[in-house]
Order: sequence, then structure tokens, then C-alpha cells
Amino acid sequence: MLTYTARMPLTEDLRTRLQALIAADEVVLFMKGTRARPQCGFSASVVQVLDELVPSYRTVDVLADPEIRDGIKELSAWPTIPQLYVRGEFVGGADIVREMHGSGELEGVLGVARKEITPPRITVSARAAEVFREATADAGPDDAIRLSISSRFEHDLGVESARPGDVQVEVAGLRFVLDRMSAGRADGLSFDYVEQGGQAGFKIENPNAPPTVQQIGPTELAARMAAQMAVGELHLYDVRSPQEREIARIAGSTLLDPAVRDQILGLPRDTPLVFHCHHGGRSQQAAEYFLDQGFTRVANLRGGIEAWSVEVDPQVPRY
Repeated sequence: MLTYTARMPLTEDLRTRLQALIAADEVVLFMKGTRARPQCGFSASVVQVLDELVPSYRTVDVLADPEIRDGIKELSAWPTIPQLYVRGEFVGGADIVREMHGSGELEGVLGVARKEITPPRITVSARAAEVFREATADAGPDDAIRLSISSRFEHDLGVESARPGDVQVEVAGLRFVLDRMSAGRADGLSFDYVEQGGQAGFKIENPNAPPTVQQIGPTELAARMAAQMAVGELHLYDVRSPQEREIARIAGSTLLDPAVRDQILGLPRDTPLVFHCHHGGRSQQAAEYFLDQGFTRVANLRGGIEAWSVEVDPQVPRY
């Protein structure tokens, strides 16, 4: 059964509030979430565009105020969020902003110079090129391989024709097209095609991607520990509670408490750090925290001490 939720009427008081928000900055984005933490993909895509073009702008989180969310739709006569205003004038929603960015029109509206994008250097292994050719055998003459790279360096591949403003790269007889933001994140990227253990897929290496938490298994950790203990460079941290540590522990690990955290923060940022918990969830969060603090070699024990007991040391109690 379909239900209809009536919007609140645009009162004069609400109109005044909205106009004050629009006038508060030259560039104002009504969005779901905040600039630092968008709450929908459409809002995130406009934030990416604005982050590339202007150093500062104001955002209004419509999720925090239903009156604002409904009122801005009435004021602009536009049914969706996000909505971009520049110098008091409504520009459009996510699709329009992306199209204007691709054509270069948005830079003119914002009053900024259009940046020249140098086509990125991309390499493709012989095997990957072969697979690409097979996958695009039925593509049309105007189609190309579209490579999209999000702000989180998530890579996506598709086949479609170029859009206005796209950056094109020819490599190994293949034509790649990228939007301007993806092109800025792709220099030095390489493709390979890997077949292993009954599974196959593209392996993408992008030197521009920020460090991520490495997931390592118990046997790999055991080998790493043996090598690091020999030279006195072991940094393995247990993020569980003291009570859990009394039940079971991995020899050579250190309980992560506030004092130890401060010690870690005093280490060089290229120090290799490994974290573990019971099953791997809490330690993943701890690893991400230290990654955010600038550490570049951070790992999480996949499966936690439970997997360690099963695969490496059955003398460690399971609980």
C-alpha cells in the first residue's frame, strides 16, 4: 500500500530562514549529512566536485531539520537533495552539477579557472589487455572502458561512450575514459589479471590511494612475528579487555591501554603495527584509528585470537 506524506507549507518564517542560509555564503550546498561525512551517494558526488573547485563553502544538513529539508524543495521547486546555490541563485541537483562540471560550465558559475587535466599514465599487462578486449568485443565504435575512482579510491569499470569533459587515455590498443576527478587520481595506475585458487579478476594497483589496514592471517602473522622478534621490532597489540586477556593471550603481544596508545603515537609513522582482538572487529577499529593518525603500515589479525588458536597455537584457550 502506498502512503503519501504531506509536506509542510512554506511559511514566511521558513522562507526567511532558508533565504538567510542561502545568503550566508557565496556557495551553499543543501545536502544529506555534512561535508566531512555525506549520508548519501548523490550528496557525496557534489561534495567531491566542490572540493576540487573551491577551497571553502557552506553545507546545510537537511537530515537534521525536516522543515529545512521540505522547505528548500518548495523554495527551489526542485524535488530532490542535494541542492547547490551559488551567490543566492539555485544551480541544480547532483546530475546537473556533475554535467556542468564535465562541460566546464560550473567553473564559470563559481568564478574559478578551469584546471587543465593531464591524461594519467596507465599500464595494462598483456593478460589484462586480452581480457579487456574479450569483454569489449561487442562494444560499439564510440564505446570505451570507463574507469571511475571515488574519493575513497574505490575503482569501478564499465563500458560506455565518452561524456563531455572526459579525459581519454589510449594504452595497449584500448581506450579508457575517466571523469576529471577520476583522472586526477589515476596517474601511475596499473591493471593486471590474476587467476588463482579457482578465482580470477583484475588486480588494480594505484599508487595514489591512501594506506589501508592490511588484513593478515594467523600463519602470516606467526612468520612475521618470528622475523620481527629476532630483530626486536615486534609491535603486536591486544585491544581486548584485561579480563579477556587473562583467559587467553598471544605471547609477545601488548595490551592496548591509554598509556600504550600514547607510546604508539610517539613512534615513527612508518612503524609496522599489528592489532588483534577476539574475532577481528574491535582490532579493525583500532587499526583504522592509528591509520588516521598517520601510520602507514597497519595490520589487523583476520579472525582474531580465535583463528590464532585454531591455525597456529592450539594451546591458546578458546572462549
